[in-house]
Amino acid sequence: MAGEAIPMNDPEYYKIGKAVKRTRGLSVKLNNAVDTDDIRSILSEILGKKVDGSTIIFTPFHTNFGGHITLGKNVFINHACSFLDLGGITIEDGVMLGPRVNITSENHPVAVADRKTLVPAAVVIRKNAWIGAGATILPGVTVGENSVVAAGALVNKDVPPNTVVAGVPAKVIKSIS
Repeated sequence: MAGEAIPMNDPEYYKIGKAVKRTRGLSVKLNNAVDTDDIRSILSEILGKKVDGSTIIFTPFHTNFGGHITLGKNVFINHACSFLDLGGITIEDGVMLGPRVNITSENHPVAVADRKTLVPAAVVIRKNAWIGAGATILPGVTVGENSVVAAGALVNKDVPPNTVVAGVPAKVIKSIS
């Protein structure tokens, strides 16, 4: 969570694997649950904190770790979303995620010799943002309050508040009120 690179030969790297194994087991339960309250309960166990009763998650939902995800109130997560959260993912109140949204707070260096090093960088989705179907949000990005990320967009830079972004890579296409 400090944003420091973590090489695979770090003596405590194994702890990530242990946590991921636990999350995979809970994810099987989560993605076989039908009842909305059961889904929230199992996701709360994965996150290590209570998911508010106003938040709706459609399964399947995938995460590798889970413990670094924070969900606000009145959040809607559509089916087949995937979060890689070792660097931290914060989703504030009123956010809507379309189906198949990918949010990753993890990256790797390009250099072959360093490629297996994990480089975390937090992602923040501010209040009332709407992330369209199939969009991808990359590490270190903040999506501003009330903004819209168009379906299929690849967001590799911060999105200003009250804007619509689209494309690969995403660019501001208009302001909204």
